[in-house]
Amino acid sequence: MRAYECQCGGPLFFHSTQCEGCGQTVGMCASCLQVTAMRSTAGGHWQCVCCNSEWNLCDNRCNHGVCNGVVSVANLPAETTPSQSMQMAPKLVSADANLCWFCSLNRVIPDLSIVGNLQKWRRLEFAKHRVLHGVHQIGLPIFADSDSVQPRLTFDFKSSEVESVSTGHQNGVITIDIDEADSVQRERIRVKFGEPQRTLVGHFRHELGHYFWDVCVNPRRLDDYRQLFGDHVHPNYTDAQQAYYAGGPPIDWQDRFISEYATMHPWEDFAETFNAYLDMAAIVSTSTHFNKLTVNVDGHDFDQLLDAYQGIGIAVNELNRDIGLLDLVPEVFNPSVVQKLRFVHSLANGC
Repeated sequence: MRAYECQCGGPLFFHSTQCEGCGQTVGMCASCLQVTAMRSTAGGHWQCVCCNSEWNLCDNRCNHGVCNGVVSVANLPAETTPSQSMQMAPKLVSADANLCWFCSLNRVIPDLSIVGNLQKWRRLEFAKHRVLHGVHQIGLPIFADSDSVQPRLTFDFKSSEVESVSTGHQNGVITIDIDEADSVQRERIRVKFGEPQRTLVGHFRHELGHYFWDVCVNPRRLDDYRQLFGDHVHPNYTDAQQAYYAGGPPIDWQDRFISEYATMHPWEDFAETFNAYLDMAAIVSTSTHFNKLTVNVDGHDFDQLLDAYQGIGIAVNELNRDIGLLDLVPEVFNPSVVQKLRFVHSLANGC
């Protein structure tokens, strides 16, 4: 991620809605793809000061403060027809909502009449927007008309206090239990399952791995996938899941996998590797932008990315340990993992 600059010269950040220096309204312009100052127009719209395109503010920003995106004055995102043909039902996003690119992907949001749900949803949206922005930047298909990419990507944010909810992906729908936005609950689960990291950003990256397996791997790269990750059919997922929770990972898992959870099944191995690749791409991009620890890294060159990421990991892990924080880069990049990451990189550059 990068920082941006207001017209007054003050710094703006990815989720900024107002410049702290001059008080100007700012937003993520869907045309020039940067957070920039927005000036009001005589027609009641907002104009980007960088590219002069005109927008409406996203309803999720105006009504709930969970977004800083914009919508074209024609009430449609600039590069796609969003999934706004959904039937009305309790908890479903309204078909009449004026939503930005990323918010238009929501199908179900939490019940905002319940105390605390707005704060949880805000944390979820911030993580989702950040991850999707990164995915869009590396070239993977998020937005497309219904004929070109199947299944369509959508999000359901549900509460396990209301119904049984399992965070996961199925047929294009990524479901997140909003209790994951409770840092105490999430840390309790992280410790219970022995995970080095468990974050909202990580959930989105992992579940998007399952989604892009369906979109990119299954249609055209299965043979390459099987050579690296194994056969996803044998054993079947249910049997593999039961065996993992009964016996845990193999003793030598660090010689072949990115994480313990990756050992469960080839699908989870891919999703965990995809998650790690998005971590790497985002951290190297951010470090390069701020000219810290890395310089002049070509994001299309996998070996440069990996070398830069490992260098950042060594330095920042030690900085984190200096104040008792978890490692930024806990993974071990054994040769098998490197080849799997290289495979994901090949998808990012031509899915």
